[in-house]
Amino acid sequence: MKNLILFSFLCISFSGMSQTKYEQGMHKAFDLWQNEKPWEAANLFERIANAEPDNWLPAFYVAQINIINSFSEKDPEKLNTQLNKAQEFLNSAKGLSPNNAEILVLEAQWYTAWVVFDGQKYGMQYAGKVSELYQKAMKLAPENPRVVLGKTEWDMGTARYFGQPVDEFCNELKRAVILFDSFSPEGEFHPQGGKEYAEKVVASNCN
Repeated sequence: MKNLILFSFLCISFSGMSQTKYEQGMHKAFDLWQNEKPWEAANLFERIANAEPDNWLPAFYVAQINIINSFSEKDPEKLNTQLNKAQEFLNSAKGLSPNNAEILVLEAQWYTAWVVFDGQKYGMQYAGKVSELYQKAMKLAPENPRVVLGKTEWDMGTARYFGQPVDEFCNELKRAVILFDSFSPEGEFHPQGGKEYAEKVVASNCN
């Protein structure tokens, strides 16, 4: 009995130590990212993901950093490398947390990065998939500001591509900004940013 109690105590202690190490690692990774060291942050998130195989968040951020930086990448080899890496960790996050609106938005952005790189080649191929992902995310989390913002910005871009007015999307963009103020992330490291970007989208499209 004494050995059982000791074993239980050790398990709790080691679990606490592991969790503390995870939190420290995540804080450090976010600090690197905030200080304009995205690739160092991505490498640290990847190490955390390998150490926390049941946690979708570090894998999500590895994918997100690679996807975000792909929007400005002009070298096809670098783009391919980044988006392949993103897909690997995106698939891992999806496997750990299916039907997750945040992951669906990120997946939509993965396809969008290809469209931005070469609209003629990937536009028709991926446009329907992007719309489908945003629609699914909206059904899961209609009050999530990143879902509302992502879908509206995509719909606005589609309308602009076909020469249609975009004024009708402004109310939804402004709603996304408001939703950021009331949105509560599930945990400390869950996605929660985007308000400043949303405000810029409103300012550049709705004045």
